[in-house]
Amino acid sequence: MGLMHWLFGAGAARTLGAAGQVAEVFVPNASRRQELQAEARAAAMAQHAAEFRNARTGAFDRAIDGLNRLPRPLLALGTIGLFAYAMADPASFAVRMRGLAEVPEPLWWLLGAVVGFYFGAREAHHFRLTRWAEARRTPDAEAPAASADGNAALAEWRALAGR
Repeated sequence: MGLMHWLFGAGAARTLGAAGQVAEVFVPNASRRQELQAEARAAAMAQHAAEFRNARTGAFDRAIDGLNRLPRPLLALGTIGLFAYAMADPASFAVRMRGLAEVPEPLWWLLGAVVGFYFGAREAHHFRLTRWAEARRTPDAEAPAASADGNAALAEWRALAGR
């Protein structure tokens, strides 16, 4: 803009400035959009952190946590129990397995989806908790300092490379 002002005078500089403002009406400013996205993400993360700052440890919460821990051991022990049942009473076991064979296939798919989503959701929940705990544990002092050009990644690379 300074070059345009020097070459063509203040009128051309004002005209180009006005054209830039009009252009932002039709094409949003990408830098401002990124700033707004960063602010929205920071606000969402702050709200999420505030929700989980104080852990609930009441009797009801402990009971529900205990119930949530039961399915995996019960499935593992139940499977082993089926083998023991098959060896203890093969005829009765065969009758029950024929009964399972009569279950329609869509019901098996539904059972697979329920069990899969249950364990998938639990795994995702624990993954989010560990990532959130690691993020809280990392102090800002460990974050790489920005170099003179404002590029923290470049500053970290230079520090690792010994430059």
